[in-house]
Amino acid sequence: MHPGLVEVTERLRLRSQVSRSAYLRQMAEAAGLPRGRRKLSCGNLAHAMAACQPVDKDRLRMMDEVNVGMVTAYNDMLSAHQPYEHFPEQIRQALRAFGATGQVAGGVPAMCDGVTQGEPGMELSLVSRDVIAMGTAVALSHNMFDAALCLGVCDKIVPGLLMGALRFGHLPIVFVPAGPMPSGLPNSEKAAVRERYAEGKASRAELLQAESESYHSAGTCTFYGTANTNQILLEAMGLQLPGASFVQPDSPLRAALTVHAAEQAARLARAGQGSMASILDEKALINALVLLLATGGSTNLTLHLVAIGQCAGLQLRWEDMDALSKIVPSIARMYPNGRADINQFQAAGGTAWLFRQLLEAGLLHEEVQTVAGPGLSRYTTEPVLLDGALVWREGPQQSLDNDILRTWQQPFAAEGGLRLVTGNLGRGVIKVSAVAPEHRRVSAPCRLFESQQAFVEAFQAGQLEQDLVAVLRFQGPAANGMPELHKLTPYLSLLQDRGFKVALVTDGRMSGASGKVPAVIHLCPEAAAAGPLARLMDGDLLCVDAEAGTLKVMIDGAQWANRPTAVQAQPIRRGWGRELFGFMRAAASPAEQGGSTFTASLAMADGGAGE
Repeated sequence: MHPGLVEVTERLRLRSQVSRSAYLRQMAEAAGLPRGRRKLSCGNLAHAMAACQPVDKDRLRMMDEVNVGMVTAYNDMLSAHQPYEHFPEQIRQALRAFGATGQVAGGVPAMCDGVTQGEPGMELSLVSRDVIAMGTAVALSHNMFDAALCLGVCDKIVPGLLMGALRFGHLPIVFVPAGPMPSGLPNSEKAAVRERYAEGKASRAELLQAESESYHSAGTCTFYGTANTNQILLEAMGLQLPGASFVQPDSPLRAALTVHAAEQAARLARAGQGSMASILDEKALINALVLLLATGGSTNLTLHLVAIGQCAGLQLRWEDMDALSKIVPSIARMYPNGRADINQFQAAGGTAWLFRQLLEAGLLHEEVQTVAGPGLSRYTTEPVLLDGALVWREGPQQSLDNDILRTWQQPFAAEGGLRLVTGNLGRGVIKVSAVAPEHRRVSAPCRLFESQQAFVEAFQAGQLEQDLVAVLRFQGPAANGMPELHKLTPYLSLLQDRGFKVALVTDGRMSGASGKVPAVIHLCPEAAAAGPLARLMDGDLLCVDAEAGTLKVMIDGAQWANRPTAVQAQPIRRGWGRELFGFMRAAASPAEQGGSTFTASLAMADGGAGE
């Protein structure tokens, strides 16, 4: 194994000793209690099975039989989650045939960042992750279940399900994907229409047509954003079946994988094996981080992996990500880092290729537990139907498209492209895998904005035709819930294409599909916490150096220290339900601690944060 991987993993283990031990002790105590419904009174049990079919009631009375709870993020407004509409009945039937039972334990909200980008509702996006975690906990709190299935795919939904499920880590828990939509209009062509629209050279009708040809049917969006990053990372953690992520909805193979996931959850429960706490340990969390880096995945995961780790008693840090990024090569290219979409990635070799390459390079922990059994080498296989039966065969030995997948010896880049950025404006992260080397260093005057709309209006008024560092502040977890700032992407790209040196600096988030303009994001401390961003003034010279990992305001130290601190113009967020979440914004941890409302309570429950 690569010594750098071993070193980072060991640092994580040592840092987490206190909190991880407390977490495992809590899970052991839960596992030591009568399993599932066996502890319930007759009245409790009667309530829980009142609506079940007679065959299910008979089995639920048999205390040795397994009952599997389903937590579903179904709604038919999200294309990625619409296929889940029929999963519960399919799973119930599969479990009956297996001699077990299944019940929908509860549903969790599933909002779509693609619908809310640039809208007030986007300010609920990150906090919805914690709401989903709480909803998952409420669903599983009924203590009816011997195992669970989590049905979710997209941005905050998988992290939220993970965070909630981890507090029931004494159970086997399997994640069940729904699959990507078929390929539509190529993402690069869609982006070109967006840029033309931003310039006023394309009509709204042309833009809507392009968007509709790209997002056109049930299934996950095909670009490599947060949703598809989630799926690869679930496999890396061993919580999803090998090769299950990118099989399209409504296909016979997808149906077979869903049935097998249900059976596997019941099988693990019967054997008393495969608890989530035994699977998601420091090695599994590091494996997920390696896959994030090797594929140029979503920057949103720099928040989510930290928050997920906390729910398992693991204290992951941005320094761990930065250290691993220096040794993990970039071996996959999908839009926005390349031209391919997720279906083309799957056809070129998919996750089986990734796992084989990274295991060969010594950059993954092979000796881990997974829902498919011991050993990550199981994930070098891919599922197929052979005479109608689901089997796993060895994945491709060679990349079928070197523009999409390359060997670890001949990668697209020697590093993972995710960097920790530090300086006198704080600490943040930058993703450079889609940024050309000539654009990675920008020194220019800054222009301050407190909303995306203000930036767009300045662009449309012709005020930004110059070298520029756009600063979007008061966009952090405490300020307004940390919305994605994807609306800025076409405008910043246009300025860069016109020959200007352009960068973005923000305490907010960028899209999970962060693109070709250098963006220092998640800056801590945030402006709402009186961070250095709150002292900037229009025209200050900022230096962004992605290669060196530095961000500086070029100003005399004494003058900087005496600068007044700006105050958020609209600290109370009203309308579109935002006022209901004020207490969560007030409790949110800084971005580098996951932007989570649970950080403090988990630290108390798990005995502190380690070191």
